[in-house]
Amino acid sequence: MKCDRKTMLLYAVTDRAWTGRQTLYEQVEAALRGGATCVQLREKDLPQEEFLAEAMEIAALCRSYGVPFFVNDNVDIAIACHADGVHVGQDDMAAAKVRERVGEDMMIGVSAHSVEEAVEAVRNGADCLGVGAMFSTSTKTDVDVLSKETLAAICAAVDVPVVAIGGIGKGNMRELAGTGVDGFAIVSAIFGADDIEGACRELRQIAEEIVAAESER
Repeated sequence: MKCDRKTMLLYAVTDRAWTGRQTLYEQVEAALRGGATCVQLREKDLPQEEFLAEAMEIAALCRSYGVPFFVNDNVDIAIACHADGVHVGQDDMAAAKVRERVGEDMMIGVSAHSVEEAVEAVRNGADCLGVGAMFSTSTKTDVDVLSKETLAAICAAVDVPVVAIGGIGKGNMRELAGTGVDGFAIVSAIFGADDIEGACRELRQIAEEIVAAESER
């Protein structure tokens, strides 16, 4: 399964730090109603059994909206819940090894921080790339902020969809215009919003404007 660039436009990455008033399932559904085009389930601390049960529920929810569902890092969970994709970082299982595990039908996303990492990931079977952090972010404190020029160089070097990630919100998305990026992976500006559905509508509109302008260049 190759990755459709259109589904990368507004890539919602979960974080249960903002659950409370709503469950994570309810938050994801609000994001989907607001126009999220892809969902990645990220769980760092949930026990495996609970993670799988949650993944099965959210995978089914995403299918009902016709939106691709990715699992972050955990290849076993991705396989077990029949996810559309799995996303791995540079310190996780190598893309070539992931491909051996998941077969040809599942999409593989890989984090990249340089042209070299991006090209290597695609060579090893990555179907899409997450590039960042583009701005400082509280979600991950151990990453360096990349330049807009690095993002543009990565977009030019590979023929798979590239999604920018890291501290992205409606106030800074337009700073990434002109890089050739296909979409935006967003955590707190979606799941930390009081009105998740409304936030996604705004973010989706900005993302569409940026990507549409790219296609006219």
